[in-house]
Amino acid sequence: MKTGEIEIVSEKIEILGKCKNVLPFEINTNQEVREDLRLEYRFLDLRNEKIHNNILLRSKILKTLRDRMDELGFTEIQTPILANSSPEGARDYLVPSRLNPGEFYALPQAPQQFKQLLMVSGFNKYYQIAPCFRDEDPRADRAPGEFYQLDFEMSFATQEDVFKVIEEVVPYTFKKFTNWNVDEGPFVRIPYREAMEKYGIDKPDLRNPLIIQDATKVFEKSEFKAFEGKTIKIIIVPNGANQGRKFFDKMSEFATTEEVGAKGLAWVKCEETGELTGGIAKFITEEMKEKLEKEYGLNKKSAIFFVADEFEKAQKIAGLVRIELGKKLDLIEKNVYKFCFIVDFPMYELSDEGTIDFSHNPFSMPQGGLEALNTKDPLEILAYQYDLVCNGYEMASGAVRNHNPEIMIKAFEIAGYSEEDVKNRFGALYNAFQYGTPPHAGAAPGVDRMIMLIADSQNIREIIAFPKNKKARDLLMNAPSFVSKQQLDDVHIKIKD
Repeated sequence: MKTGEIEIVSEKIEILGKCKNVLPFEINTNQEVREDLRLEYRFLDLRNEKIHNNILLRSKILKTLRDRMDELGFTEIQTPILANSSPEGARDYLVPSRLNPGEFYALPQAPQQFKQLLMVSGFNKYYQIAPCFRDEDPRADRAPGEFYQLDFEMSFATQEDVFKVIEEVVPYTFKKFTNWNVDEGPFVRIPYREAMEKYGIDKPDLRNPLIIQDATKVFEKSEFKAFEGKTIKIIIVPNGANQGRKFFDKMSEFATTEEVGAKGLAWVKCEETGELTGGIAKFITEEMKEKLEKEYGLNKKSAIFFVADEFEKAQKIAGLVRIELGKKLDLIEKNVYKFCFIVDFPMYELSDEGTIDFSHNPFSMPQGGLEALNTKDPLEILAYQYDLVCNGYEMASGAVRNHNPEIMIKAFEIAGYSEEDVKNRFGALYNAFQYGTPPHAGAAPGVDRMIMLIADSQNIREIIAFPKNKKARDLLMNAPSFVSKQQLDDVHIKIKD
């Protein structure tokens, strides 16, 4: 046409793919659609511009991670999916063997043993985008059944060497795909016990300025019965005195929910005059008030929230209260990614039955080596174990590995395993470590969680092409499902009535 536009006159129309007249839901709409319906018709849901772009973003992030690891001299190596069952913190997915009646493979919870064996084999810098399988309950930030890690390991490496790799790869990737402010390395290092004291959780959101303080000594002579013999944690909220009674009542309701588990949540306000009012003000003496001002930072217009319970429970409750206060008062810093490393995890913890158990990764090197294992209280031994945390999410976990068979045997012995148990459960590692093993260390940033954060999504299912629902069901493919008796007979399985 003279205008420069092109006009097309169709002589024949052929419909290549027919569509039903009525869609199960509107694809590009701001209206809320029930998630299970979206997952049942995921092939339609993926046409939604936002979800579609999330999957394209995922592809670009995976390519960037691979490119960056290649640049740093790492070699990508795949490890088996059909592996052996080993105690690694979650339930295994078991796969029955047809050729070996009564025996089972397990889908790997992580390539932990394989990557350590690669270090023994002389592959000094390994990585892969590794699928991991754990039979865990789903959460908004955890996909049920399967997830992916940027799994990497290095020979002759220290904890600091691992941190440098993460600080090279993670901020670079975030910056490439976001216009938010991104922390650059070196990231803040926070010992585990300090994190629990200040934040009540081992994955603190550093965008929240509130901290928890221990005020047990201040209130040891308090006449308030709920404080008697308890650990007292306090959170001082600047300008919190401006809030009305309804706000304090809502916070008390939150603290006493089943999820949080507090028996109550005490509070007081510090008015502009300096007078303490409301809540438990009548139980706070002038001497207590002075200590709170001089040693804890109580100011005029502040409010204090008090948690009183057994030590560990008080930490946990205070941590959840801190998070809720940050949300309700809109204290969370916007448009920023804040990273930190949580370090110095305890090697052991007490199980529910009162026995000594590994608190994190059984393959970690204890700080102090064999001497620490032989001479220290197990609950006082720290491990070269660390997590990367971003905006309140655990984004990576790793450790300097225990490469010495003598230390390995002793470490498992303390947790109740005999040398024979170690040989049976971790035979490949035990055997390989007899043939000269280099010191090695690594970590595994969670790819799904990383993409969720970069996409600024609150739900991990929004960045996975074909996710399972909250009950670990794939509604699109109808999995899990029943199989025929013949299939069960082939793998020597009988289902209980």
